[in-house]
Amino acid sequence: MVQKHPIYPDRIRKVPKQFSWLDQRLVRDHLIDRCSHRAAALYLFLVTVADAQGLSYYSDRCISQRLAMEENTLAQARQELTRIGLIAYKQPLYQVLALEEHTGSITGRSPAKPQSLGQIFKQLGEGAS
Repeated sequence: MVQKHPIYPDRIRKVPKQFSWLDQRLVRDHLIDRCSHRAAALYLFLVTVADAQGLSYYSDRCISQRLAMEENTLAQARQELTRIGLIAYKQPLYQVLALEEHTGSITGRSPAKPQSLGQIFKQLGEGAS
């Protein structure tokens, strides 16, 4: 059995106060606005499969198949989520990170045009065709 250890032990996620496993600050602090639909899909997948510490060993091949995403696209989505500060990755381990208190300064980028979850899922459906 493989022993898992958090990449960032000081950023182990906890269930937020507002009764949702997905922290509402993703929307409130515009972090979701900074994600492409592919990065949002990867984030949702990782949040869903990760253990209580946010850790997952899903392989790129498996994630690519599950999300109908080419491996190079997966790598770009992973890099995007890492840059934004939502995940850490140290092959082969993913860690979904707790959100920082002051998320507005994680990247110097302006938020992208906001998208609803419906728009994101519609784009995902179009990409799978």
